[in-house]
Amino acid sequence: MRKVEAIIRPDRLQAVQDALDTLGTSGLTITEVLGCGRQRGYTEMYRGTRIHISLQRKVKVEAVVVDSRVEAVVEAIAAAARTGEIGDGKIFILPVEEAVRIRTGERGEVTIHHLEPEHWGH
Repeated sequence: MRKVEAIIRPDRLQAVQDALDTLGTSGLTITEVLGCGRQRGYTEMYRGTRIHISLQRKVKVEAVVVDSRVEAVVEAIAAAARTGEIGDGKIFILPVEEAVRIRTGERGEVTIHHLEPEHWGH
């Protein structure tokens, strides 16, 4: 199993959710985050003073998937999140040693399988 973490633009979240739902990857964790990278922030006026805002609002999407689905999930996220502008985000892939479903005590890949698409936002 692998954990796929993607830092994306907030306005691309629905497109990413829909793309993952199409693949049957509906077990997601979404977190609002702040960060900086090549986008470098922006400057604005506040009470007559120019201030540089270096941290941008982003969304972190996390999903644990079986090894055979990792590349499809990464491609789906990248295609749905891509605008072609600086600040589109990054995707990280990490190994997951074990998963446990708390309710039943099940362990392993069975805990991350989804029987049917969830249809996010529909």
